[in-house]
Amino acid sequence: MTLDQLRIFIEVAERGHMTRAAEALDMSQSAASTAIATLEAHYQIKLFDRVGRGIQLTEAGRIFLREAHSVLDRAAMAHSVLQDLAGSPSGPLAIAASQTIATYWLPRRLAAFHAANPRVRLNVVMRNTHEVESAVVEGEVNVGLVEGPTQQSGAGPQAH
Repeated sequence: MTLDQLRIFIEVAERGHMTRAAEALDMSQSAASTAIATLEAHYQIKLFDRVGRGIQLTEAGRIFLREAHSVLDRAAMAHSVLQDLAGSPSGPLAIAASQTIATYWLPRRLAAFHAANPRVRLNVVMRNTHEVESAVVEGEVNVGLVEGPTQQSGAGPQAH
C-alpha cells in the first residue's frame, strides 16, 4: 500500500465518484480506478459498492477511511518534522486565540512568522477562553493563546 493509493482512496470515498476524484487529483479515471482495484485485490476486500454511476463505501471501507486519514496525517507530520530538521518548516499550524489576543496582539506576530516561514500554512480561529482551552486539550489546534487563567490542570501558560 502506498501513500498515493491512500490519497486516491480518500478522495474517491469523500466524493463518492471515481471520475470526480480523479479530476480533483489531476489524474486519469483509469489510474484512480486501478489504484482502488489494486488495494481491493491485494487485501482481498471490497472497499466500495458500485451504485449506479456512483460508489459508496462498504463497512470495511468506512473503517479503513479513518485509518487512511490517520496514516496520511502522520505522513504529513513526518514530512513536516524532516522539513523542520532541514531548517525549512512547512505544513499546517492550527492556532486558536481569544478575541483580545486575536484582535490586538496576534496579527503583527503572525505576519512576521509567516514572512519568516512562508511554507507554514496558518489556520487561526478566534474563540472564547474556554473554547480555546478545549481545542488545545482535544488536540484540535496546535497552539492556544488566551489572556487569562485556564481551568485544566497542566494547561497553564507556556509562553516565554
